[in-house]
Amino acid sequence: MTSGRGFRFTVGAVAFALSTFTPVLCSGQSAAMAAPAAPHATAPSFVYSNPRTGSDDPRVGLKGGLYDAQEAILGMQRLVSLPKPAGFEPDVAAIKAADATPPPAPPAPGAPRVRGARGPSYGGTNSDIAFGATHLFVGNYNGVNFYDISNPAQTKLITSVVCPGGQGDVSVYGHLLFMSVEAANGRLDCGTQGMPTAPPPTPEQEAAMMAPPVAGAPRPARPQDPASHDREKGVRIFDISDIKNPKQVADVQTCRGSHTHTLLVDPKDKDNIYVYVSGSAGVRPAEELGGCTGGDPNIDPDTALFTIVVIKVPLAHPELAKVVSSPRIFSDPETGKMDALWKGGNHGEGTQTTSATRGCHDITVYSAIGLAAGACSGNGILLDIKDPVHPKRIDAVTDPNYAFWHSANFSNDGTKVMFTDEWGGGGQPRCRESDPMNWGADAIFRISKDDKLQLASYYKMPAPQTEKENCVAHNGSMIPIPGRDIEVQSWYQGGISIMDYTDASHPFEIGYFDRGPVDDSRPAMGGQWSTYYYNGYIYGSEIARGVDVFKLVPSKYITQAEIDAAAQVNLPELNVQNQPKIVWPSTAVTARAYVDQLARDNSLTAAQVSSINAELAKSKSAKLKAMAKGLDKDAATAKTPKDAERMHELAKIMSQSGM
Repeated sequence: MTSGRGFRFTVGAVAFALSTFTPVLCSGQSAAMAAPAAPHATAPSFVYSNPRTGSDDPRVGLKGGLYDAQEAILGMQRLVSLPKPAGFEPDVAAIKAADATPPPAPPAPGAPRVRGARGPSYGGTNSDIAFGATHLFVGNYNGVNFYDISNPAQTKLITSVVCPGGQGDVSVYGHLLFMSVEAANGRLDCGTQGMPTAPPPTPEQEAAMMAPPVAGAPRPARPQDPASHDREKGVRIFDISDIKNPKQVADVQTCRGSHTHTLLVDPKDKDNIYVYVSGSAGVRPAEELGGCTGGDPNIDPDTALFTIVVIKVPLAHPELAKVVSSPRIFSDPETGKMDALWKGGNHGEGTQTTSATRGCHDITVYSAIGLAAGACSGNGILLDIKDPVHPKRIDAVTDPNYAFWHSANFSNDGTKVMFTDEWGGGGQPRCRESDPMNWGADAIFRISKDDKLQLASYYKMPAPQTEKENCVAHNGSMIPIPGRDIEVQSWYQGGISIMDYTDASHPFEIGYFDRGPVDDSRPAMGGQWSTYYYNGYIYGSEIARGVDVFKLVPSKYITQAEIDAAAQVNLPELNVQNQPKIVWPSTAVTARAYVDQLARDNSLTAAQVSSINAELAKSKSAKLKAMAKGLDKDAATAKTPKDAERMHELAKIMSQSGM
């Protein structure tokens, strides 16, 4: 979620952006280019956006409610939903009282904007999640909750760590848990008493902060909180060897705190793990943390802006974790200018207003291919991470349809990357019938052989949502079905959408889960923050309610064989932003998934499907090797390159002895 950012909707762009094929110029800013140079075009003239569904979509018109909303589901089965535990739960009585109170009168035309009264508490906001063995860790603005998922259908709470300090982004590595801290109330001792705060803004300051932004002018800052050496802004590290009694063993302070973080495992370094920190808070005063300065990058070479932070964590002594570099990944390599990427503003008439690039919101690393994808406010960037302490930018793009580059995921083969746009900061309704299908959407890029990003398409959860439902693209992960690129993804109150982007130019929806609004009477913050697949199941952190657990079920888009093939992938842990390389076992289960895909595309005849499946059902079959040779030959005339690839993979499995 974006902190403290608002974006305006440009009505004049609707007709332009609702078209299925959208005019686009996606500018690349290469590390080899000087900043003033003209951007190179990385996209075709028209880029596909998936269409919006109609009023007959089962997700349209669902009754709302915190716990009793109507639901619509396709391709999944919900196994269990757990409410948030004590210390994190909503104030149900206050919510009922607010619902019974008439809404305030709308402001008079031309009246200055004023900040509305705070609504009832829905408790600590659930945020990102991580997995370790048979445990689920759910971050929250108030701390983190630990769950036992040894039997996912009977997921149960183990313990809670109350430790405020921001959105509580979490990751796990072995017996260590990492947690982001950036809010002003974060304390070294995890206390709940808060910290000294600045006096509230004067009416004049409040009016200035609420006024519409002026192009090229910085938004007035809120008064800075008094410095305190008890404040924590950075990354907490817990020892969770005793899962019921986690102990904080380190805190690594940074100048802008940690909005999100990413664990990076260097294949060449078995003794340490690295943490990429993306901070979005204001720069702390030097009186609170020495060396912090937020000066103009053209004057101040030590500014904490326009950088990320790299932490090195010795696995044998995590208490010695420390910052080891602050790489200037947004700089011009020729001039050294630190702020060489997108400066903020729109891209011309009918385009989106895109945030300036002063840092990254989130980074996904894929160590197996030596690349990372940074979603960095105004740009999507590609990094070379072979030297984890000194990542280097190798490409950067911006997009006239994007407001705020938020997160990213790679395809398993590393030839594609999907970025998300958090238009509206996560708290606004951005999936209404009137909202463009390529604003607040996913952008799918191909990665060329020379590591350049090439825009292929957009995807947006297609069911129109109401004015009361905050909705925009958010966090998701790969579902490891061999032969396909499948993403399960959160859309806040737009629910969960499962998308197939095997053909990067034409993504389409294959499953979903949605509920009515958290509150039918007024806007309220809720919905799915993160939805990830882990070892056969799908887990979602719902902002207001708690945790949802699902399993895939067969549909016209996914077969049982494909579900079984994905379930073979069993990971010891998962931090989605530290993307693992999936290698499927050469089993009959994997083979049947390929057979179903080739049958779906009519690339195998019914007779071929029947005979291959019959032989796969046998413990051993001499015929399979002969069939494999035929498949390898048929691949040369396959309908698509992807089907040719599937035929080769199927033949490889069938030709192995013992099949």
